[in-house]
Amino acid sequence: MYSVARYLAFPHGCGFWGIGLFGQEIFTSVTQWIHSSNFATSKQGNVVNVFDRHTKLLQRERAARNPDVAVFDYLKEEVGYRLSDRILDIKRELKIGLDLGCGRGYATKHITDAELKHLYMSDFSPSMLESAQTPENIGFTKILIDEEQKFPLESKFLDLVISNLNLHWVNNLPGCLKEIYRVLKEDGVFLASMFGGETLYELRSSLVLAELEREGGFSPHISPFTEIRDIGGLLNQCGFTMLTIDVDEIIVGYPSLFELMWDLQGMAENNAGVSRKPHLHRDTLLAASAIYQEMYGKNEGIPATFQIIYMIGWKPDPKQKVHQAERGSGQISLKDLDKLDEMVRKAGMEGRIKFMKDEMEDLGKDK
Repeated sequence: MYSVARYLAFPHGCGFWGIGLFGQEIFTSVTQWIHSSNFATSKQGNVVNVFDRHTKLLQRERAARNPDVAVFDYLKEEVGYRLSDRILDIKRELKIGLDLGCGRGYATKHITDAELKHLYMSDFSPSMLESAQTPENIGFTKILIDEEQKFPLESKFLDLVISNLNLHWVNNLPGCLKEIYRVLKEDGVFLASMFGGETLYELRSSLVLAELEREGGFSPHISPFTEIRDIGGLLNQCGFTMLTIDVDEIIVGYPSLFELMWDLQGMAENNAGVSRKPHLHRDTLLAASAIYQEMYGKNEGIPATFQIIYMIGWKPDPKQKVHQAERGSGQISLKDLDKLDEMVRKAGMEGRIKFMKDEMEDLGKDK
């Protein structure tokens, strides 16, 4: 095995280094058993199964039991930190929360007693849940939850549900979101991050071109991801309101395609599609590596793009009534919005105080 270094590049220009391992190992007997099992079904009831959940469970179990598992946490830890930081933006008291698909506690370990009083940590991989890092100064409970089954929690029980880079492996995503909606209290909030559709587009195109050249056809080797335009519709369909959805990109540098694929396996993010091929030919992999380097490579290696979709949705509270302002009550015309800063400066401190008093009076009327 050879040691390699990777560099994470963020949109604002900062980064950090980590150490990874190069190599790949194929477990033939396990692979044959997986593909002969009855879990690889294409349809179950009204849900079309795109992913083999049993295969994904085995991948997570193997990743969690790897002695070097912490080496591959760099991406999920970074996204988990960014996701947990958004909890501080919620200006209301949150008591009980759930980290759905917590993995190794990538987001959980950043949650403090200023944000929650008790946290439920869940995953459908026992080994991953056992190795999860726990938060400090707050109570926690670890429970096994399969995101495609009914959650073992009461309705209207939680103030907060978070999920960090986990829901992109769920076949019945609308059903999972409905379960999240069910266990949330009224005025509860749901925060999540998912890989977006542009994730690993470099690897996807390189593998397609290599297979077309060497084998005369291609199979999907990168699992499909949810597009950002579909997220809002799914959340609205499940009852969430006041949605906030934004996108971020993290670009990670690798020496070559082989280190990238090795790290994906270490993260338990290797392919688990129902229609996947059991293996890639050596010639195809070498061709894909050369194409990747030629199309996207730089002197120091190759970039891999991870598109991250962040979403926030609220469960509405019928007790909170929103009254529409009376027609003509506005004090500023929309055509004058470009002059708003100048108008605020002219109004001075007295104008700001009057504005705040008017706002407080309106809030009193609503109550």
